[in-house]
Amino acid sequence: MSTDSVADEPFVPKHAEAQAPARLVLRDVFTLAERQDDLAWETLRPGIDIHWIYRDGEDGAALALIRFQPGGRVPLHEHRGYEHILVLSGSQTDENGRLDAGSLMVHAPGTRHSIVSEEGCLVLAMYERRVRFVDEDTAGQE
Repeated sequence: MSTDSVADEPFVPKHAEAQAPARLVLRDVFTLAERQDDLAWETLRPGIDIHWIYRDGEDGAALALIRFQPGGRVPLHEHRGYEHILVLSGSQTDENGRLDAGSLMVHAPGTRHSIVSEEGCLVLAMYERRVRFVDEDTAGQE
């Protein structure tokens, strides 16, 4: 039995997988913004929702779609592994500047930043390890 997740049509799992499949193909990634209402979202923080495509436990590698409502903010956090952010629609801004749709940002382990999306955005977030929030005792992990 294969653990591949592949589809010939535009695809993203509607519900989070328990762990990463051996192979995962997301076709037509830039059309995910048009199809986001078909996905199961959970609240990450006020104004920010997340759809886990896969995640390895609470600390390991993960792939997720993150949807920012206009004005949505993520507080200061530190990267414990590489993070890749692909902005699919809208824009977001951090201490390094603004990322518009089509932009890819890679954060190295040990880097810190906070994020705001004035207009709202949808990003594909790929984590080697999940982040640690710096100044919040009650914050969950991304």
